[in-house]
Amino acid sequence: MAKWVCFEDEGQERIGLLEGETIIAHTGDLFDSPAPTDIRRPLGAVRLLPPCRPSKVIALWNNFRQLAAKLDVPEPDEPLYLLKAVSSIAAPGATITRPSSYSGKVVYEGELGIVIGRPLGNATEAEAEAGIFGYTCVNDITAAEIIGRDKTFAQWARAKSFDGFGPFGPVIATGLDPRGLHVRTELNGAERQNYPLDDMIFPPARLISALSRDMTLLPGDLICCGTSLGVGSIKEASNSVTVTIDGIGTLSNRFTQ
Repeated sequence: MAKWVCFEDEGQERIGLLEGETIIAHTGDLFDSPAPTDIRRPLGAVRLLPPCRPSKVIALWNNFRQLAAKLDVPEPDEPLYLLKAVSSIAAPGATITRPSSYSGKVVYEGELGIVIGRPLGNATEAEAEAGIFGYTCVNDITAAEIIGRDKTFAQWARAKSFDGFGPFGPVIATGLDPRGLHVRTELNGAERQNYPLDDMIFPPARLISALSRDMTLLPGDLICCGTSLGVGSIKEASNSVTVTIDGIGTLSNRFTQ
């Protein structure tokens, strides 16, 4: 298993392979055989950036059986999803500020993220599996009260696309099998979510195959797999939110009101 990061180094954006607490800088395309350099940087001495630059962010709704049962909604026959603005992306460690245009409830949603590694269109499940570059942690932050504000139109994309509402990272883990893993979300140090990825209605290969029949998926595209039980409000004036998945690591951000 390998862990890839993107980081700022002396004003330059670099990609690197994380080994312990050391980053080995690489050159070239993250998704096309990047080459190692002699540059080494301590992890604690650099500023991490989002680990890739997606052309699109796809976010799933109702993709976990336990949450569907709690909400008393049927499990879908096909993936239910929305597109989240790429301008919502935030780096690991970034502070996210409440948007000035919205004063309502904001919620965290800890999720598994899939990063695509090659172009995929009309892919079989086997092709979809081979097209996964790796996995990451996502906090799909949502301005919950906007979704149903207008009774004629559910505003999912707007509710999830404010600047900063899409932090992910800190790494992309390759060679990882997410089956058997859990997503754990903590708010101000208290665990709020701890749910199994095995409960996913549409697991990664099946999900990617279905999405690729709707649109071509490109290297770096991010698929947020949806969340499960324990979603809640970010209420304090300043909050720490962490999303942890074993084998990937912990995504940490602050949210200020």
